[in-house]
Amino acid sequence: MREEFRADLHIVSQLLVDMAEAVRTAMGEATTALLLADRAAAEDVISRDADVDALYHQVEDRVTDLMARQAPVASDLRVLITALQVAADLERMGDLADHVAKTALRRHPSPAVPAELRPVFTAKAAVADKMAAKIGDVLSKLDAVGAAELETDDDAMDALHVELFKVMLSPDWPYGAETAIDGALLGRFYERFADHAVNAGHHVIYLVTGEQPGLSSNSN
Repeated sequence: MREEFRADLHIVSQLLVDMAEAVRTAMGEATTALLLADRAAAEDVISRDADVDALYHQVEDRVTDLMARQAPVASDLRVLITALQVAADLERMGDLADHVAKTALRRHPSPAVPAELRPVFTAKAAVADKMAAKIGDVLSKLDAVGAAELETDDDAMDALHVELFKVMLSPDWPYGAETAIDGALLGRFYERFADHAVNAGHHVIYLVTGEQPGLSSNSN
């Protein structure tokens, strides 16, 4: 029975790693759609969001089944609860990539962000990619040290968010309110993507150490 439980946990762990890779790919492709007005890339991200949701439901179903069959306690229960929490954060990250892609598609055939904002969003996308990649690595290795590094990565995203608003609030901003609103919403999508990555890292830290860091206050 114990060997069966461990085998099931391995499957759950692999599903989470697959989710991390899927949301990483989604945000990367959504950024391509955003900056290059790539309709095909945007539509691909939107269609593949269902795949992330399916992985999430697989995690839910397997964890629920394990709880019913194994009645886990102590550390085993902590593993299962953590899996559900991480899956929820990853699913939300997929949704945020979907939001970016939908914004790009709505503005097609024009780019959704003007040239003045492209360097900031290129940098935001690089941070998002780094954090999503780190989540996959942290999950596969149960690396609490790597998970803690996501806080520092998030600081870089926050700094870029400040830079974004500096550009949009500059007296030299040559575009109207609509473009600024799009920029603010898009910036928020990347920021929340990073916040959920930090949350996932916190859950891994809790799993490994038994100590619960503070999670990001806004779960949207």
